Amino acid sequence: MADTDPAELERRIERTRAELARTVDAIADRVSPGNVARRTVARAESNARQFVVSLGERISDAVGIAPRPVKPEGEPDDLWADERPGLAPVLVGVGAVLVVGAAVVLWRRRRG
Repeated sequence: MADTDPAELERRIERTRAELARTVDAIADRVSPGNVARRTVARAESNARQFVVSLGERISDAVGIAPRPVKPEGEPDDLWADERPGLAPVLVGVGAVLVVGAAVVLWRRRRG
């Protein structure tokens, strides 16, 4: 019965206490309101970005507008004169509205 050595039992108890303290700290960190809010906002921003990209692709496919390539240096300014305006500013605006709307909804939920 070597397991009954008091010094060994104390070391095991201390090791178990340390593991339990780390586990409790990890749980507290995981469920803290600030961290939950940050993760929720990050998830909402990611979903909004994916939605805007998907929407842009669908609109581009439906309208038949291909994304503009980056203009190399020295290229004439009137090269794109015959092309219809891009949808990028509209999509950026829609994305910004979605992000602000999600932030307002989250803020109201936290206050209510």
